[in-house]
Amino acid sequence: MVKLLTRREAIAAGLTFAASGPVSAAADKPRILDTHTHFYDPTRKQGVPWPGKYDSVLYRTVLPAEYRKLAEPHGIVGTVVVEASPWVEDNQWLLDLARDEPFIVGVVGRLLPGDAEFAKHLAQFSRQSLFRGIRWNAVEARTALEDAKTLDRLKALSDSGLSLDLNGGAETFLLAAKLAEKLPALRIVVDHVGNPLIDGKEPAPAWREAVATGGKAGKNVWCKLSGLVDGTHLRERKAPTELAFYQPVLDAVWKAFGADRLVFGSNWPVSEHYADFKTVLHLATNFVQEADATAFAKVFRENATTAYQLKVR
Repeated sequence: MVKLLTRREAIAAGLTFAASGPVSAAADKPRILDTHTHFYDPTRKQGVPWPGKYDSVLYRTVLPAEYRKLAEPHGIVGTVVVEASPWVEDNQWLLDLARDEPFIVGVVGRLLPGDAEFAKHLAQFSRQSLFRGIRWNAVEARTALEDAKTLDRLKALSDSGLSLDLNGGAETFLLAAKLAEKLPALRIVVDHVGNPLIDGKEPAPAWREAVATGGKAGKNVWCKLSGLVDGTHLRERKAPTELAFYQPVLDAVWKAFGADRLVFGSNWPVSEHYADFKTVLHLATNFVQEADATAFAKVFRENATTAYQLKVR
């Protein structure tokens, strides 16, 4: 007799959940972790610093229940939420959200390098097991390479067992390589494949060279397989759905990072501007299955648990 699990038991076990009720322990869908989503609520008294009110697609309440309905039917069993807000208190808002939502397996927060209370805030949030790192942009990472005090803050991040997400252009791969040289224990994840323009053609030489440099940086630098449809800049969900359109960019990051250092992220709901969720996921899964079908579990689950030191509930 097949044992039936409750929703919370199923999620904690890493199984998928059908909208109609409990699922079987024999569920056979893939067990995918999505390492890049955003949740926020503009209806809070203080509002939100992002997204702006002008954004008719994103400026609305975006919470896990909506995401689960999109993600669970495709075998996604958990997500790492990335904080886009510069407000320190929003880190705790996400952690409180995660505390009551087993589908959130980790939070990448936002602590500004110039914050005089950086150490205090890092200590405060790192005591909570779901806090798995912070995200900086290229300017902030560059500052860390030029300023000893800021670099010390990244060392404290590393010493706490936390990771650094880097968001920006091609330079983020170069910055990741330099930071990895200075702080070899720091785990670094370059977001959105370095945000190249994706137009179906060969990407710019400077981006390709930066990707190659990042790929040589060592085992603690990962590349996030995310932001693909975003890179087309084709809004109103006009991003192409054919894998061949994205192949030049995907081939470059695969060559540089391979099966062991690529992690999947949807960048939902930002991706909604460019394509539906199914397209975002299928572009990534179809590419990996064609490149190396045996690598699926690594790119879509195992690498994420390593990069973020996740304890999937």
